[in-house]
Amino acid sequence: MKSLLLVAHGSRRAESNAEIAALTERLAERAAQQFDLVEYAFLELAEPLIPDGIQRCIDQGATSVSVVPYFLARGTHVADDIPEQVAIKQREYPDMDIHITDYLGTSDELVDVLIKLAG
Repeated sequence: MKSLLLVAHGSRRAESNAEIAALTERLAERAAQQFDLVEYAFLELAEPLIPDGIQRCIDQGATSVSVVPYFLARGTHVADDIPEQVAIKQREYPDMDIHITDYLGTSDELVDVLIKLAG
């Protein structure tokens, strides 16, 4: 069972975290043919944290977890913090396919989205 875990920063503002939950619902609808399960997690400041998000996927039967960083640039969080958090679960489940994809900012399609938003 393929799963996608959308990883956002997390916020002290509940509204911001709720936006990620809503985005994940829309993503799950669009990705239903490619992924059996779509969940979200946060790096910090909100729950579920990344290891808990991965565990939720595993508990629901995931055989692979694609961790997708919802970040625009390769700062410390993308380069170091997210891999460290993912490694916690990789050590716990060495036979599980848990991998980190490119972060959002690497997508060529993002340029088109920005142009569209600018109108």
